[in-house]
Amino acid sequence: MTETWGLAALWLGLALIAVLMSIWLRIATALSEIVVGIVAQLAIGTFIGAAALGADQSWIKFLSGTGALVLTFLAGAELDPAVFKLKLKEATAVGLMSFFAPFLGCAAAAYYLLHWDVQASWLAGVALSTTSVAVVYAVMLEFGFNKTDYGKTVLAACFITDLGTVLALGFIFSPFTYKTLIFFGASIIAFTILPWLTPRFFKRYGERPSELEAKYLLLCLFGLGALAAWADSEAVLPAYVIGMVLAGTVGKDHALIRRLRTLTFGLLTPFYFIRAGSFVSMPALLAAPAAFIILLAAKLVTKFVGVYPVTKFYGSPRTEAMYTTLLMSTGLTFGSISALFGLSHHIIDQSQYSLLVVTVIGSAVVPTLIANAFFLPRHLLRPAPEPGKHATEQKNVATQLVDRK
Repeated sequence: MTETWGLAALWLGLALIAVLMSIWLRIATALSEIVVGIVAQLAIGTFIGAAALGADQSWIKFLSGTGALVLTFLAGAELDPAVFKLKLKEATAVGLMSFFAPFLGCAAAAYYLLHWDVQASWLAGVALSTTSVAVVYAVMLEFGFNKTDYGKTVLAACFITDLGTVLALGFIFSPFTYKTLIFFGASIIAFTILPWLTPRFFKRYGERPSELEAKYLLLCLFGLGALAAWADSEAVLPAYVIGMVLAGTVGKDHALIRRLRTLTFGLLTPFYFIRAGSFVSMPALLAAPAAFIILLAAKLVTKFVGVYPVTKFYGSPRTEAMYTTLLMSTGLTFGSISALFGLSHHIIDQSQYSLLVVTVIGSAVVPTLIANAFFLPRHLLRPAPEPGKHATEQKNVATQLVDRK
């Protein structure tokens, strides 16, 4: 166990450095964790060995995967059903254009400019069409946009984009078998029953120190995630939908959401984001920098061409339109999953995989940096609490209660 505890200390030390860096540089914590992962893998790999960071350890993979599941669930739970219905047309239009423009554009760039074969080019289109719910939600939460109609609309658009990505991956590459039908059938049943069962179950057995609610939700996420993996789908997709269907119940339980956030951001997501950063292969990037620039430019340009006009059509101011476009340009979870799917099924080779993963992670870093530096919609920011204000308010309330007595 010495090695395990040592690795755990190393990873949480890196997570703490990432938090301090995010505070000093005023950037999103998710972004700083990705950057720390890149630097840590490069430094540790150079002086000790590539395996020293332990990114392929089974328990680190589990914590990382759990972080992706719970973070995606929380993103879905943040969707206000009333806002989603009100902004359905806008979210759908932004989400569809966010998928189709880079899917076709990046596939064309890989085929005509990089001379990849047809299957590899289509896979590049799928991997680079994604929008990272994990990154977008982390940024929204960092600045408090998740509580605004604007933030909820962007999260809804992310879901539409990633749904298109998963469907494209399935239709083009994954065989539709009886497992697929079982997964879809079981998912529909679960999504129908959970909104009815969950509030009744929590009302009768919840609000206890044993944290029954968290265990119940993790059971649902792991169960449908296992079924999705068995059917050659992706575990994070049902996690997002579970969050959406429970947004009207779990999403309104602020105490439960706060406890889940503590677990997720305190322990799980650092493993996810740092591990994602550790996959960046600097030798692959240095060996073919032109290919990386072509793929990254293709994604960013096609996202801009697809998303920005739609946001302007629905009346978004320039700052919000640019911020939405840049956030929709981020990629991480589904992009890296799609690239790994292509490698494991021999659709792409190791060098193509490295280029796609570097591009996907680059798309998580570059647009987020630009968005927060130049296009942050400050009029939507929550006001920062004054130091000691909360404690002073509590003291004043306590004084008033004593006076009344």
